[in-house]
Amino acid sequence: MVSPTNQYDAPVGIFDSGVGGLSVLRHIQAQLPNEHLLYFADSGFAPYGDKPEDVVIDRVLAIAAFLVGRGVKALVVACNTATVAAVRILREHYPDMPIVGVEPGLKPGAASTRNGTVGVLATERTLAGEKFLLLRDQIVETTGARFLLQPCVGLADQIEFGEPGAPALSAMLERYIAPLLVQGADTLVLGCTHYPLVQASIEQVIRRHTDAKVTLIDTGDAVARQLARLLEASSLLRAGAEAAHLTGFTSASGTALSAAFASLLGQNPPVHEVALGATLSNPAGTHI
Repeated sequence: MVSPTNQYDAPVGIFDSGVGGLSVLRHIQAQLPNEHLLYFADSGFAPYGDKPEDVVIDRVLAIAAFLVGRGVKALVVACNTATVAAVRILREHYPDMPIVGVEPGLKPGAASTRNGTVGVLATERTLAGEKFLLLRDQIVETTGARFLLQPCVGLADQIEFGEPGAPALSAMLERYIAPLLVQGADTLVLGCTHYPLVQASIEQVIRRHTDAKVTLIDTGDAVARQLARLLEASSLLRAGAEAAHLTGFTSASGTALSAAFASLLGQNPPVHEVALGATLSNPAGTHI
């Protein structure tokens, strides 16, 4: 845990099943440029969306234990699937630590739609989550919005390991987005942090099917704003005396994560490969 002498300078830990959380990290860097950041890409265990909930929970707890062991002062679960499955349990394990999960984007989707029809692109696990479905029902009741839920099987994996302009990615986006547009969606919620990384390709699919304006909801900005609020409320905001640093960790290839930092963020932070234990009960099994 963070000691009182260095709590302001302590880093913020951010993690995702892979590189998708970089879409959240860039919003955090823009809004909180003075904060040190540790980013963990669990690419060796990806994707999360097709795994049982208890497996995802174990993995989230193991990653959190690793980051807490490195002295983070706050945690950002930059993964929709992991948030749905485990953020409540994570907060129970670390009740005194600011923890921010990724909201599903339903509220801003309902607020943005002009015709009342919102398409939601997400993993199967996210769309099946009890918390997600309860929130959907509440928003439908209060706003009358119609949500079209589209499970995007394999899309996060394709973004993680494929080429940005690959025909396989374009075909997958076409298969998932076109039916939503046919049904009248004028707003699309990008319900997985991987999806904003291919926003340009998503916009190309939209333009092929309609000339009408279609609003895309990226929740990374809201995550960064919530993190800023929690850090300020806990008096943990870091002053900008020295430059902030970013460090990457991955359960897969360090070279691949370095390439993602360079291509997606234009940055070249140090990256470490980590052998991570499967559960919180074995945090000592981690090493760099």
